[in-house]
Amino acid sequence: MDRVTPDDVTTEDVTTEDPGPAGAQQPTRPPGKPSPLLSLPGAVAAPGMDEGVAWHYGDPIAEQRAAVRGAALFDLSHRGLLTVTGPDRLTWLNTLTSLLLSDLPDGAASAALVLSPAGHVEHHMGVTDLGGVSYLDTEPASAAALLDYLRSMVFWSKVELADGTAELAQLRLVGPQLASVVRAAGLLAEPPALGSAVPLAVGGFARTTTDGLDLFVARADVSRLAAGLIAAGGLPAGSWAADALRIESRTPRLGADTDDRTIPNEVNWLATAVHLSKGCYRGQETVARVANLGRPPRRLVLLHLDGSADRLPETGTAVTTAAGRTVGRVGTVAHHHEDGPIALALVKRSIPAGTPLLADGVDAAIDPDDIDADETTGPPLSVVDRRTFTDIRRR
Repeated sequence: MDRVTPDDVTTEDVTTEDPGPAGAQQPTRPPGKPSPLLSLPGAVAAPGMDEGVAWHYGDPIAEQRAAVRGAALFDLSHRGLLTVTGPDRLTWLNTLTSLLLSDLPDGAASAALVLSPAGHVEHHMGVTDLGGVSYLDTEPASAAALLDYLRSMVFWSKVELADGTAELAQLRLVGPQLASVVRAAGLLAEPPALGSAVPLAVGGFARTTTDGLDLFVARADVSRLAAGLIAAGGLPAGSWAADALRIESRTPRLGADTDDRTIPNEVNWLATAVHLSKGCYRGQETVARVANLGRPPRRLVLLHLDGSADRLPETGTAVTTAAGRTVGRVGTVAHHHEDGPIALALVKRSIPAGTPLLADGVDAAIDPDDIDADETTGPPLSVVDRRTFTDIRRR
């Protein structure tokens, strides 16, 4: 391939008129040591949510292409990791999260959400159960809050919780050549199947998800193991490349592409981190009602941005119409190796197809693939009409 709401909520009850201040919902990394991979040649430190790892290693476009055509090594060592042990761990987690976990087999890997009583997303986590331990990997600044919440819900369940961030660090290989890289590095004979995990001989474990091959290794071994993967053909890649590819695949990130009103139905987590038929959990009524009775009030879309602008929109700022009406919120923004400047945005579902938009004052257009077929009034668009950029009147 060439490249890589409250109980009575309805689709009209959640609005997007106030997107919040610029940078809202962007937790920064808790104080700690930066990744040793920042000492690699060309490394430029990332700001904001990815503080502590690299933004890029000198050529973010080549890094994206490696993830599409070869193999790219992403440093996710700044992410948090919690461990849950005890005989009740899976049934207990099942009552607290959106995914069916009670019968999760050993070696399974998935994702889950913790929702508010009104159904808004509070936490998004990877879930891996292996060898009697449930590993929960989270956004860099979310681990402490998630751990506090889980501890408050233990009651009489036979579970034990711990913060394992200091012990295991996360690396990720992405690309069609990742299997050969991990074999040449001597870490695995073959990556595990999609949605499964296996222990690593060097300690820790590996899992395969739709995002790539994740390696959870001893934090003290990150430099050595990364060097082996790089020597085997994995190109170091930073958060810029990760963001660009994530935007292209419409993969949201908690805090960047969500706000405190986001429900799972608005983003693709409904398909990847929610079980619509499982038993009761906090926020279930909202999720079920919107899924069964109507479409969500907003949708996650890809925005093509005016490449002639001298700046990019800021995450957390408003998406508006030419008349100045706020219709959404800007999420992750990046330069893509083929599509140029692009962004994710949560926008009102009611926006007519082809509506010219401004993302933080930058001309923008929704990708044709993200237009709801039920809401288009004319023939489907096959390409982005760049002329719409010139039709916007700034005030």
